[in-house]
Amino acid sequence: MTQQGAALQSYNNELVKCIEELCAKRDELSRQIRQEEEEKAKLQSDLRVLTERLARINETLAHKMASRNEFDKTIAETEAAYMKILESSQTLLNVLKKEAGNLAKATESKSLPAKDS
Repeated sequence: MTQQGAALQSYNNELVKCIEELCAKRDELSRQIRQEEEEKAKLQSDLRVLTERLARINETLAHKMASRNEFDKTIAETEAAYMKILESSQTLLNVLKKEAGNLAKATESKSLPAKDS
């Protein structure tokens, strides 16, 4: 029976050793899981912050682009109106010069001395 007892003790020691190794592996795996869960939580938090930031930037960008479009529209309308004013000014100047010329001619013909016949 001593031999059987020794074999049983040997098996028992190996069994305990295997269980301890499995427990150590489980503990290491649990540590890795906790570490990755912490990293996951941090990444999710970063992602949430970045998503909110992206939404705010998109919103302000849309407002700024709309404002720029209004500026473009106002500038185009103002430039078009200014061109009409320039054209009208040129037309007025031409009419004024023509009328001034006509008045000068009319004034000259009235003020010419009569010819002696």
